[in-house]
Order: sequence, then structure tokens, then C-alpha cells
Amino acid sequence: MVSEDSPLLTSTAHETIYDRFAPEQKRWIVFIVSFAGLLPMFVSSTFVPSIPQIAQDLGSTHAVVSLTISLSILASAVGALVWAAYSSFYGRRSMYLWGMPFLCIGSCGVALSTSLRSLLFWRFVQTFGCSGGIPLGAGVIGDIYKLEERGTAIGVFFGATLFGLAVAPLLGGATAQYWSWRNLHYSLAVWGILELFLVYLSFPETSHPGTLGIDKLRRRRWIHITWVNPLSSLWLLRSPNLFAAMLASTLVLFTDFVLLVPLAFTIGVRYGITNEAIIGACFLPNGLGNFIGAPVAGRLSDIVVKRWRKKRDGVWIPEDRLRATWIGGLIMIPLSIGASGLITTYVGGPVGLWLNLLCLYTNGMGVDFVFNPIGSYNVDVAHSRSAEATAASAAIRSLILSGATALIIPSIERIGVAWTNIIAAVLAIIGQGIIFLTIRYGDRMRASVDIGFSTIENN
Repeated sequence: MVSEDSPLLTSTAHETIYDRFAPEQKRWIVFIVSFAGLLPMFVSSTFVPSIPQIAQDLGSTHAVVSLTISLSILASAVGALVWAAYSSFYGRRSMYLWGMPFLCIGSCGVALSTSLRSLLFWRFVQTFGCSGGIPLGAGVIGDIYKLEERGTAIGVFFGATLFGLAVAPLLGGATAQYWSWRNLHYSLAVWGILELFLVYLSFPETSHPGTLGIDKLRRRRWIHITWVNPLSSLWLLRSPNLFAAMLASTLVLFTDFVLLVPLAFTIGVRYGITNEAIIGACFLPNGLGNFIGAPVAGRLSDIVVKRWRKKRDGVWIPEDRLRATWIGGLIMIPLSIGASGLITTYVGGPVGLWLNLLCLYTNGMGVDFVFNPIGSYNVDVAHSRSAEATAASAAIRSLILSGATALIIPSIERIGVAWTNIIAAVLAIIGQGIIFLTIRYGDRMRASVDIGFSTIENN
């Protein structure tokens, strides 16, 4: 039981479990989970540019085909909860091996769809299959890296996956324009097969020995199927710490959506860009910011943890990692999104366009400087259920963002891009305020609701 005054003292006994894998093998494992983490980003983001072509092929409308986006958000939330919950019972490796066939079959089903009904069904299967990429990846990294190395590794992982979020629309649009949306989904199936073979041939089980639910069974059948309630992961968010971290990350990530979702409607219209390929290329600075910022933010959060432990003579306070969010949450994110709105409104020509691209890059880095420490914090405080904590946060965050995203373009039409962006900047600052309160009162928050928080002895 964690009390408000429970000291989280230093211990090295547990750290030997992280020496099971050589550094080279750890880097290979991070590569595999990053490769898998890219998949859900490409599955979701490559679909949007191909909606007009799909609507034409299926004899439907853009609005109706766009229903698949909402369905995909639901499938992603459900899938993340399912794969994370079962990974705590059967292991990470098994969930990758079970999820990839769903992705491959679903991708082929999408490619072969001849009606909206079949498209909706197979799109759900496809998204469900790959949705474990993020929570499982975070769980794997928590399994193999020590507390003070974990932020850097998660930074590399998030950097790769978030870069895919910006690159995928460009590739999806180019593929739909110059190849075929059906071939795109066949390609995703091939990607899934490649990932399946990589996991089967070279990915070990990373869960700590004796921690899996199946390891604790006294009697076990050769094929043992057990019901695990995937919604139980959501109950972790009753912790004020995890709920606050989820809410703060949602408010921060919303700024990304405010900049990227209406990009063709804001930057495209303002600067006379009509070529879809060029509009897609405008996403790249944000992705580059993600790619560069995530490893830097991860390394910074590890440095902060080490520094504050040294100040306390080895005592670990989990919320110290959140101190690494200040530069992103208070400076980079509010300034970049606020400046982008004002620049779009008042600065025309090439100068305005280049300044906007700089804002997109800065926002991409800033989001990582907040998102990465929060992701590592979730793994730190709920280490034994890190995949489930990540999945629960991702599921609720996705549902909130899906509703909030629908308000972006109506807001721009009603009050303008400048005020819409300023509101998003204020929300990001509120998110940083939530992080400040979590740092200040984190010990009391953990004591108020104990979900089995990790200590230094088992982290």
C-alpha cells in the first residue's frame, strides 16, 4: 500500500533483471516494436487522402466513407485495450503474433471491398489488429530498460511512430493519386507479414519472469484460453495521477490536430497551394520535429530523473520525470500554435508560408517534450501494468480527440484561424498547469487512490 509518506528508496537488486538482454539485442527489440508502432499510424493516416477515390469506386459519398474514420477510432481504442490486457496474461510476444494476422486479413479485406458494408467490417478488423503497436511497444521498453534509461528508449520509439503520423498522409495521397488505394492496403498486408516474421524469428518474450498471469497458473492446458476483461485497464485511470497525465497529454496533442487537420483549409487556401502532393509535404516539418524531438525529450527526462535522485541522496519520486515537460508545455507549444494562427491571418506570401512551416516543426518538437515524459511516467508508476496504463490513456485520449477534432473546422469558419489557435494554446497551458499540480501534489494523489504503484524496488 502506498501512503503519502512512503519513501521510494533506491535499490539495485531489481536492476539485474534488465541485464537479460545485451545492448545490441535491446536496440534490435526497440527497432521491431518501433516498426510495429508505425503500422497503426500508417493504417489510419494513409486512409484519409484516399477517401475521394474510395467513394468513387464504391459509388458512395465522401461523408459516408468518412464514417470509417470514426469506426477506426473505436477499433483502435478497443484493440489497444484488448492487446494490452492480454499481454499481461500471455506476454508481449504472443500479442504481436496474434494481432498481425488480423491486420493482414483485414487489409486484404479492405482492398477487396466492393461495398460500404464490407469496407466498414474489414476496416474494423484491420485497425483492431494493429492497434496494440503503441501500448505493447511502451510495455516492452518498460520490460527491458532501467528506470534511468527508459525515457531515452521510449523517445526513440515515439519519435519513429509520430514521424509516421506526418509522413503517412503524403504517402497515402501519392499512392492513391498515382497507384491505387487497393494496392496501398495490399502493401499494408505485406508489411504485417514482414512484422509477423520478424517477431516470430527474432523477438523474445520481454515480460519479467514469473509476472505473467499464465505463469501463475497451477494447472495449464496445452492450449489455454482465459477470459481477460479488456475494460479493466480503464479502471487504472481512477488514479488521479494517471488521469491527470492522460488529460494533460490530450490537451497538448490537440494542438497537433488543430494545426494538421485543417492544413489544406488554412495554409493551403491562404498561400494558394492546390497541389495535394505539396499540401502533403507541408506535414513533413511537423513529422521532422517529432522525429528529432522525441529522442531529445526522452534523454532529457532521464537526465532530470538522475539529477533529482542525486539531490535527494538516491530517493526516487516518480513525478520528477514530468519536470522535463516545461520547455515544451510552456514555451514551444503555446508560442508555435499561437504564432501560426497569427501568421496565417496577417502574413502572406512565401515569408508567411516559411514561418508557418517553422511553427509546424516547433510544435512537433514541443509536443514530444511533453508527450514523451508523460508516456515514460505512465510506465514508471504502473510498471507491472505499463501496457495497460498506456492503452487506457490512449483509448480515452482517442475518444476525446475524435470529438474535439470535429469542432476544429467549424471553429475556424466561425471565429477564424487566429482565435482557434489561441484557444488551443490556452488549453495547452492548462494542460501544463495540470502537470504542475501533479508534480506538486503527486505523492498525495498516489496515496489517495492506490492502484498498485511501482516503487524503486520493482521498477
